[in-house]
Amino acid sequence: MRILAMTTIHPNPYQPGLAAFNRQRFRRLSTRVPLAVVAPVPWTVEFAARLGGRPALPRGRIARVDGLEIHHPRYYYLPRLWRGALGESYERSVAGCFGRIVRSFEPDLIFAPWIYPDGLAAVRLGQAAGLPVVLMAHGSDVLGLDASPGRRAGTIEAIRGADAVVTVSQDLARAVVELGGRPGRVAVNYDGVDLVRFRPGPEAEARTLLGLDPGGPPIVLTVGNLLPVKGLDVLLDAFARLFERRVPFAGQIIGGGPLESWLRRRIARLGLQRRVELLGPMPHDELPARYRAARVLALPSRSEGVPTVLLEATACGIPFVASRVGGVPEVADLGRGLLVPPGDPDALADALAMALKRPPDPPEGGIRPPRGVDEGIDELIGILERVVDGPGRASATLSADMRRGA
Repeated sequence: MRILAMTTIHPNPYQPGLAAFNRQRFRRLSTRVPLAVVAPVPWTVEFAARLGGRPALPRGRIARVDGLEIHHPRYYYLPRLWRGALGESYERSVAGCFGRIVRSFEPDLIFAPWIYPDGLAAVRLGQAAGLPVVLMAHGSDVLGLDASPGRRAGTIEAIRGADAVVTVSQDLARAVVELGGRPGRVAVNYDGVDLVRFRPGPEAEARTLLGLDPGGPPIVLTVGNLLPVKGLDVLLDAFARLFERRVPFAGQIIGGGPLESWLRRRIARLGLQRRVELLGPMPHDELPARYRAARVLALPSRSEGVPTVLLEATACGIPFVASRVGGVPEVADLGRGLLVPPGDPDALADALAMALKRPPDPPEGGIRPPRGVDEGIDELIGILERVVDGPGRASATLSADMRRGA
């Protein structure tokens, strides 16, 4: 089976830390099956980088990452306008690159791990090329369409036109079916974690490794893009309440995004400059030590699929406080944690104070062992193979996958 993967949610020379989970997924996939990757670069990202003095992309707009050739066609679109046209803009932007790779690589299947606009373009191009298309939904690409109605029609077209849709949680699978996905063509594939790198270790040792005082205040860590959906405004309000109560803590927020300037101003307004740090984006390889140095992970999102950071943190053995949204409750038994309502800073502050004082109790049935990344990749390959084998078999087996929460 030869796979052509297509998504903007992948690192590129201008955004090397983007979507590390997809980089890991593609790297592992490429060790099992031949894989080609098209990862378009939005023209706005490229323009800003070049304006800032960054070099042009390599000749042919091809980069080599983890032994894979990553093709980076330029993705043209109108920012902030006509979201309903993004799918067509994406399709036109990648069509030439897509056609060349189809002719030279001869894939058996198109795999697009993001529903819109990536998945819509993949469905249209795949249908024109006579190739089956499998989409993968991660969360915000399907959830929250009411807040972005311009994406709805394209999202529905992509889901209904795909030969199969893989989701990272049962909650997301239900949402896909509600949008018109055929139940027999929806499968759940929980992500795994690299258990060699993400493993428990002494907090004091990790703090020393990072140059932090082992006797300093306990760290509340947050990892994610600086976007409204991540609930960082709620987190800062919760931090302010902890500060008022004189609860010892040090907040660390890892990630980049459009809210950075606003967050800095908000931190100053709340008088938290000495308590909360914005550490910016970090290479994925640096995260294990950050998790182990923390006392608790905070995940105050308003919407989620199954957050990779929660899987990684629990694999490192640190407790968590997370919003009860999306697929989070489905994986809460992977560690010691507390779930709180989204958008409630008082509940978040109360839970963080409890977790900082002592680790939450384990779940009633005990802590479930974390899933290794290879287990998740093997299962994903099985799903893709069944689609390639034929529609009859794929429909029956994917239905079974969804029922058992594969």
